[in-house]
Amino acid sequence: MRTLELFAGAGGLALGGKKAGLETRVMVEYDRHSCQTLRLNFGRFAEVIHDDVRNISFREFHSKIDVITGGPPCQPFSIGGKAKGNGDQRNMFPYAVSAVRQIEPAVFIFENVRGLLRASFSKYFEYIILQLTYPGVEIKPGEMWENHLTRLEDTHFSGKYDGLKYNVLYRLLNAADYGVPQKRERVFIVGFRSDIQQDWHFPEPTHSESALRYTQLTGEYWDRHKIITPKALLRGKQVPELFDQQLFAPWVTVRDALSDLPDPRSALAQGIKNHVFQPGAKAYPGHTGRLLDDPSKTLKAGDHGVPGGENMIVLDDGSHRYLTVRESARIQTFPDDFEFPVSWTESMRQIGNAVPVELGRVVTSSVYQTLQNYFTPKHEN
Repeated sequence: MRTLELFAGAGGLALGGKKAGLETRVMVEYDRHSCQTLRLNFGRFAEVIHDDVRNISFREFHSKIDVITGGPPCQPFSIGGKAKGNGDQRNMFPYAVSAVRQIEPAVFIFENVRGLLRASFSKYFEYIILQLTYPGVEIKPGEMWENHLTRLEDTHFSGKYDGLKYNVLYRLLNAADYGVPQKRERVFIVGFRSDIQQDWHFPEPTHSESALRYTQLTGEYWDRHKIITPKALLRGKQVPELFDQQLFAPWVTVRDALSDLPDPRSALAQGIKNHVFQPGAKAYPGHTGRLLDDPSKTLKAGDHGVPGGENMIVLDDGSHRYLTVRESARIQTFPDDFEFPVSWTESMRQIGNAVPVELGRVVTSSVYQTLQNYFTPKHEN
């Protein structure tokens, strides 16, 4: 099943799709540093287009692409940014809708920050969903988006529309609930073209915090890492009854993800791609690193300058250091053979912006399995 990735970044979502069985044919990305990463890791089987989506006509891909994926730039809706929403020129959702309209894929999968669901953006989020549901109802030249929303609402309730239509669902997913060693909440928007009469729903969580706490209280977690169970953890606590733990695997922790990587300051780290020590990490109130025995805090798109110290790690002796690029990639579930050929600063930005590969695999795998029931052999040529 042939995929076109918009706003590809470092390719986390595309790589997750590849692991699920999708075949990425085209990747579109504006940032030249990200294109370096994409060409190194995807260039053997995908065309990497270094351009602004606003300059591209996607009509040439009509009938050649089955799935559109991507993460329209999130700064307009990010809680950490100025959050101007539709008033921000970086809002790329209209161009994602345009690509859907021109290509008419069987499915689209878009990802964005949880800030998209903020109450202050609720009306515009409704507008995004209705545009994706009825991409053929285009905004008119000079028309205000509020007026376009009204026309879309009329279309939705009239029941008379027979043009290009998608059945659209969205959900806020926490990556930690799907085996990613990071508490990272992202909104996924998935649309199936209306002629595809197949049942589909978002995949249910497979991991839980309570299952992790259970293994820590019983000592199983600490035995696995050959660590004496911290007495402070057990003080005044009892091991809970085995309930949730039968249904879910434990959340994956930073220690789980990084335990087999040597300290980047040691000789053993030589030869490991992107595993280079960066000096200068400092902790102070409001700027603390991630703990080893929990999933990581959300990685952010920066290096040492991120506001909460999310790109630092707290070691067992209480000291702090910056995560290496390889460690950050592990937390985002990129495989170790995935290389970042750019500077530490650029690499950390790309990783912080990426979709966790495993979360991308889980979502795209559920879509792939549903499409297999629809596609005929001619679609695979």
